[in-house]
Amino acid sequence: MCSDVTRRDLMRALGALGVMSAFPLSGLAAGKGEAPFSVESLPPLEGELTLYLGRGEGGLYENVINAIRDRNPDLSLQVRRGPTVALANTIVAEAEAGARQADLFWAVDSGSLGLVSDAGLATALPDSLGEGLREGFRYDYWAPVSGRVRTLPFNTDRLSLGDIPEDIMALPDSGLSVGWAPAYGSFQSFVTAMRLLQGEKATREWLRAMKGRARQYAGEFGAVMGVSRGEVDVGLANHYYTLRLKAGQPDAPVSLAMTRDDAGSLLNASGAMALTDRPVAVNFIRYLLTREVQEYLVQEAYEIPMVNGVALPEGLPDQERIQPPSLDLTRLADLRPTLELMRDTGVL
Repeated sequence: MCSDVTRRDLMRALGALGVMSAFPLSGLAAGKGEAPFSVESLPPLEGELTLYLGRGEGGLYENVINAIRDRNPDLSLQVRRGPTVALANTIVAEAEAGARQADLFWAVDSGSLGLVSDAGLATALPDSLGEGLREGFRYDYWAPVSGRVRTLPFNTDRLSLGDIPEDIMALPDSGLSVGWAPAYGSFQSFVTAMRLLQGEKATREWLRAMKGRARQYAGEFGAVMGVSRGEVDVGLANHYYTLRLKAGQPDAPVSLAMTRDDAGSLLNASGAMALTDRPVAVNFIRYLLTREVQEYLVQEAYEIPMVNGVALPEGLPDQERIQPPSLDLTRLADLRPTLELMRDTGVL
């Protein structure tokens, strides 16, 4: 969790004009130009807002929310917290009951945003909101806030980069032991992507083959730790767990491998959507896309910025190795067939 000093640093950044300069950006289909918004260019937030916030990132999102509150004393912001998928289902259920409460939804995965969007509950965002976003990550009904790419962390005492397959479908036949966290939402989004890209039959066969050589962990940071301790050869995890481990333990024998153009290199995103057409809701989302907030999430959470002009987190593989598949992230909302498949194969 971030310290008070970190929060003060963020609030100073949010309150200052030009304090944080833009860094060069490379890779990941980056467009030209800088982040379109600084906090100094935004109107003050006034009135009442209710935000449904998916839990995650160890309190870092809370720090952002608190900084926005401190900068906007006339904003009365109520926050409801919970697992992202549960909140998405709550938003839909409340709408069906005629009791809509949320004005904003900040989800830690795009599938939950797709679920709400598919229910017709999101308000279309203005085109100007997406002008500074990365190419390929501009959507009508939600704005990506930060990204995470699927990786294969591997034990460098046992393996070299060339020992790791670049095709996720080849992993079961590689002879490598694997750590995974099937109950984790990002893993289920990864399996959903595999089902959409490779088909249900191939995904079923992959899960069955992997089950015999995989060790289960409660979360993906645990899987990365297992790789570091030599319990398994490789893991299946979002990139930032390895970067966070290396930040605290620079000598940990872990490095990142990437597959290419398949579910194993899926670039997923957290994001925000407005559930009302009140301008204050859209302007709150603008704050999340400011250079200051984006740099904070890179520096403290090691997440991938979704706006141009902000540097990628240190420790990511070279840009030519990051080749995510082309996939509309809102399709990851189709989670039920994935869960059924994982249960049928005994993975869940």
